[in-house]
Amino acid sequence: MQNLLDYPGLVFILSFVAMWLSARIGASMLRRFRKIDEDARDDFSVIQAATLTLLALIIGFTFSMAVGRYDQRKNYEEEEANAIGTEYVRADLLPAADAASVRGLLKTYLDERELFYTTRDAGELARVNAETSRLQDAMWSTVKNAAAAQPTPVVALAVAGMNDVLNTQGYTQAAWWNRIPAAAWALMVLISVCANVLVGYGARGLKAGAGLLLIVPLIVSLSFMLVADIDSPRGGVIRVKPLNLHVLADSIRSH
Repeated sequence: MQNLLDYPGLVFILSFVAMWLSARIGASMLRRFRKIDEDARDDFSVIQAATLTLLALIIGFTFSMAVGRYDQRKNYEEEEANAIGTEYVRADLLPAADAASVRGLLKTYLDERELFYTTRDAGELARVNAETSRLQDAMWSTVKNAAAAQPTPVVALAVAGMNDVLNTQGYTQAAWWNRIPAAAWALMVLISVCANVLVGYGARGLKAGAGLLLIVPLIVSLSFMLVADIDSPRGGVIRVKPLNLHVLADSIRSH
C-alpha cells in the first residue's frame, strides 16, 4: 500500500473511480430494492449528514498527521545541516592531519546528504545509503583515533560534534520512514465509500442528479491526493528540499 501512496495522481484516479461507483451503486441498485419513504427522509438526512461530518473529521485528522510528518522532515533537515556545519568548524580542534581528513570526508558526506533528499531513483538511493554508511564509519574512526591519541576536553568537543552528525542522520531516516498507518487509510476509505453510497441513495433522481453525484467523489479524491502528496517523502510535488544543506555546501565551497 505504501508504494501506491507514493503516487498521488494514481491515488486520485483510483479513489475517484471508487467513490463515483459507490455513489452510483447507492443511486441505482439500492433504490431499486427500497426507496426512501418521505416519512423517513428527515431521519435519513441526519444519518447522511453525520456520516459526511465524520468523513470530514477523519480527512482533517489525517491531513494533520501528514503535515506534522512533513514539518518533522523539514526540521530534521535543518538540524542535520547545523550539525554538519558545526562539526566542520570543530574540526580545527583536531590535529592538522585529522582535521584535513575530517573536512574532506564531511564535504563528500554533505554531497551525499543532498542527494538523499533529491533523488527518486531506487538504485541511486541504495548507493547513497551505502556511501553514507561508509563515510560515517570513516569519519567516526578518524575522530575516535584522534581522541584516543590526544584525550583532551577540546578534542572531546569534536567527538561530540561528530556524534551529532551521526544522530541527526538517523533521526532524518526515521522521519522519512514515519508514514500515515495503513489502517488509517483503510478506515478513511471505508468511511468515504459508505458516505458516497448514502449520497447516491439519498439522491431524488438519478438522471437529474447524475452530475451532482460527481461532486462529493471529486472533493474526497482531491483530499486523498493532497494527503498522499504531503505524506510521501519522494512522491508527488510537495517534498522537503535540502535548502539548508545547499546553503551550507555553498558556504563551504566559497571558503
